[in-house]
Amino acid sequence: MAYLENIRTFLRVYELGNMSAAARDLRISSAVASSRVSQLEDHLNVRLFQRTTRALSPTEHGNLFYRGATKIVEAVEEAEAEISSVTRSPRGTLFIAAPIGMGQRLIAPAIPVFKAANPLIDIRLRLSDRKVDLTGEGLDAAFFLGLPEDSTLKLRKIADCARLLCAAPGYLARKGAPQSFEELQSGEHDCLNMRYPGAPEFQWPLQTGTGLKKVAVRGPFESDHGDVLTEWALAGHGIILKPRFEIADHLASGQLVAVLEHEPPLPVQMGCLYPHRKHQDPKVRLFLDFMVGHIQASIAENVSG
Repeated sequence: MAYLENIRTFLRVYELGNMSAAARDLRISSAVASSRVSQLEDHLNVRLFQRTTRALSPTEHGNLFYRGATKIVEAVEEAEAEISSVTRSPRGTLFIAAPIGMGQRLIAPAIPVFKAANPLIDIRLRLSDRKVDLTGEGLDAAFFLGLPEDSTLKLRKIADCARLLCAAPGYLARKGAPQSFEELQSGEHDCLNMRYPGAPEFQWPLQTGTGLKKVAVRGPFESDHGDVLTEWALAGHGIILKPRFEIADHLASGQLVAVLEHEPPLPVQMGCLYPHRKHQDPKVRLFLDFMVGHIQASIAENVSG
């Protein structure tokens, strides 16, 4: 078991490229992580990483061992999954990623409920509005909003989420409510955009009387954090495009007001991606079944509300 833990530690160090990051991820100290890697190097009688005061990079032996070690851990996980399936007590740790708004509002509140029903499964949730590398980051599953690009992954669709354009009453009192998509396109209004390094030019897909229009919008502020955009909108700095579930409370309180309801945005696809090899893992399947049901119920409640 100690040897296997050494291998697992090596894999996380290799994938994250940093001893301290791997230690935090595994919830162990940096000293323990370093010791495990050193023990593995002593056992193999090779250097797996080149270490300097500023960087850590895999050696040729490290790259070679990573490919084989990945297969070893996958084989052990598959065997554990088969045993768990037989004993009906899935166990282990799941690494899950999600966009910030979706993760905070739909996923995080349900995780303690899932844990209470499945005490042998631990969840490590990572929230980011940037695109994640599911395979490279060692994730078991990643939730998404939009259109995923990686066709090598398994996709499970959850729902088509309604979206709205909205702004604060203060902004609308100052600038007026837009009456058509042309007003957004012409730059008459301040539009608050989600953007991150490498993101394509942003367009808002609106359903108009003459068909779908991809409206290029611009404004004074952009951010790679969805909740920052919401805060700016609440402060009266512009118009945002958001899934209804993210702003339902603000709409109900009147802090945000829907605009251009006769030319609404296209719904956005919500789903989950996971590697093909994970589909037989009972703990992954159990978590996704639970979370999909919870999310669908929450979205339905927001729509009806």
